Amino acid sequence: MEGAGATVLVTVQRVYYPLLCVVGIPANLFTFYMICFRKCGMSDTAIIYLSCLAIMDTFYLVWVILVDLTLTFWLLQPFWNSNPWCSILGVLQYGSLYSSSWIVVVFTIERYLVLRSTAAKQHFSQAHVTKLTCVAIVLVSHVVSVPLGWINIVSPVNITVDGHNVTLPRCRYRDEAYSTYIVWITTFLSGGIPIVLVIIFNYLIGYHLCRASNLFTKEERRMMRGRSTRGMLRRTILLLGTVSVTFVVLSLPRFVTYCILRTKYNNENFNRNDYNIPINVAGDLANMLQNLNSTTNFLLYCMVSRRFRRELLQVATCKAKARELGSVLTHTTMRVFSVANHKALRSADPVTVVLTNLKLTE
Repeated sequence: MEGAGATVLVTVQRVYYPLLCVVGIPANLFTFYMICFRKCGMSDTAIIYLSCLAIMDTFYLVWVILVDLTLTFWLLQPFWNSNPWCSILGVLQYGSLYSSSWIVVVFTIERYLVLRSTAAKQHFSQAHVTKLTCVAIVLVSHVVSVPLGWINIVSPVNITVDGHNVTLPRCRYRDEAYSTYIVWITTFLSGGIPIVLVIIFNYLIGYHLCRASNLFTKEERRMMRGRSTRGMLRRTILLLGTVSVTFVVLSLPRFVTYCILRTKYNNENFNRNDYNIPINVAGDLANMLQNLNSTTNFLLYCMVSRRFRRELLQVATCKAKARELGSVLTHTTMRVFSVANHKALRSADPVTVVLTNLKLTE
């Protein structure tokens, strides 16, 4: 890559990362408010998972985008180029990355188990179980991230500033064998394994819903007020496919480039800032996609909900909370992510159909 192209890429990142913070952090916090304090038609467990996801995405944006990348492009000597911040920041960054990735994974698996089993539904629909699960994910994620504090070291580096050579401390990758092992494990725990699990369980949810479409009787379809069951299933599967494809498209490039950078180019003399090397360009672009994921994946689960959009309009126009509506017509495909405890309904209410323990009708 020529010097002019390198300058363009650096300039783009100098604008992109502050913009990501300006947009992403308020968006995540506002969505947290919408999910927790507005009636968006989600179950208690879904609210807990998605709220926790929004908070961890916000922490990721703070530690990685704001403190690390933004300061890197705007300051000559960020504070984390000194001890102990060089080590602490790595733990905080990967702790939030692990937490965000595995909340998505566990939430997806939980939705599949709820659809498959009535017993699982009764267990996982308890709010205290979900809260303990989220707390455990966050704590384990940060504990597992502790070894990431050992792979960097503060060392003096000669750099050119305004035509003069100066020596400044830099938080740099430690060229040791154990660092490579830690990086490999981290890369798979934060990227490879979550990607595979999300794809598998979203496929299983879609497959289960397809099979379930044959379990609805004519009477059940009529009581569902004429709503097209197959149309609903198609939209649900489309949602699940969108979630999976988006997660993979935004996460997989970083997974691949990070593996290459930390193996083939895993040495102290490699200049990560040399944009004449193609892998450096690819690595930066992959990081931009990965970091974008922290501002979009939460909206992928929430913004598809009609109830969410209606509440958003209520907030934007400063109106009172909308009433809780019981009609199936107010439900969207997002309901697959918000299975709630079903209580006995009056005959005038829509019939709730449980997708387990049903027999195939001819």
